[in-house]
Amino acid sequence: MKNPVLEVIKSRRSIRRYLPDQIKDAELAAILEAGAYAPSAHNEQPWHFTVIRNRELLDRISDKSKELMAAQDTDWIKKMGQNPDLHIFYKAPTVVVVSTRLGAMSPKVDCAAAIQNMLLAAESLDIGSCWIGLARYYFSLEAERPLLGIPDGYEPFYAVTLGYKAQRPSRALPRKKDLVNYLD
Repeated sequence: MKNPVLEVIKSRRSIRRYLPDQIKDAELAAILEAGAYAPSAHNEQPWHFTVIRNRELLDRISDKSKELMAAQDTDWIKKMGQNPDLHIFYKAPTVVVVSTRLGAMSPKVDCAAAIQNMLLAAESLDIGSCWIGLARYYFSLEAERPLLGIPDGYEPFYAVTLGYKAQRPSRALPRKKDLVNYLD
């Protein structure tokens, strides 16, 4: 079945190389609006989006995250934190921090839905994106949180990188089989 939404879902890949140019304001607004239209438990819409385009702040978040990662017991996280070439945001020109209102009914699920909407909207505009969980190390630093300007009563969960693609990934890897059973 040919359908533009299904085609975008199938073609979206995590992008880890970006051109240095900022995406257009209209493109960013469309991506953020897509996030705001995500479903949420009891229509709480508990998310808050913080857009960061400041290179010094993005580098600081990456550096501090890597310091904490390098001190972890899990080998692969430790190795990533020790990698001098790693930038946790892959030097994307724009990063969106997705936070949730404290006390929300289903905060991580709601934020995940908003992120997925943003990732798909970005792909539909031919903008690269990647869901970043490693920023949680930085988010754990209470003294650093004021730098993010997140409103009181909100907690940051994840980040999303956005930028024009410097790489064009090939086709999707094969999908796992036997994922569905029917009870008719």
